[in-house]
Amino acid sequence: MDVLYIVIAVIVVIAALFAFWAVLAYNGFVSKKLKVENNFSQIKIQCKKRFDLVPNLVETVKGYAKHEKETLENVIAARGLGVSAKGVQDLAEADNMLTRTLGRLFALGEAYPELRANANFMHMQNELVEIEKTIAASRSFYNDSVMMYNKAIMIFPNSIMASLFGFKKAEFFDAPEEETQNVKVSF
Repeated sequence: MDVLYIVIAVIVVIAALFAFWAVLAYNGFVSKKLKVENNFSQIKIQCKKRFDLVPNLVETVKGYAKHEKETLENVIAARGLGVSAKGVQDLAEADNMLTRTLGRLFALGEAYPELRANANFMHMQNELVEIEKTIAASRSFYNDSVMMYNKAIMIFPNSIMASLFGFKKAEFFDAPEEETQNVKVSF
């Protein structure tokens, strides 16, 4: 009879430890997932600021570069993609496209010195540079939180609990292709 009580006690202790571990694992997954969502929200906020500046910037450039219609249309199209982006991948693609098209737009400042001298254009250009820095930092924080979350749901035995509760891997926010290319230096 004493052996039966010991076996029951051991089973109860093991079940209690398993339940405790399951609760800790679940709460850890939820916490990490919320951090991923919060960091993505920060990226969206900064991208929205950036997307909101684009129409004013385009209007400023229109007055100086009337025959640069294709560049202006590309910038507006990239902005439209960003505003309508639904998920991480859509926003990353729109953000990367806008980065490329804004680069071409700012290159117009070199071709039109009077545009470069426009205080409004310079202010918006500086504001976009600051937003770019904030987006880069937000993207870094987001990708770090994605890495920690994905690691938490992939390591054993957490992977068992994660699959039981339906936790899925999060997507990384990819950098623009220009940022991943080697810089060419020639003399």
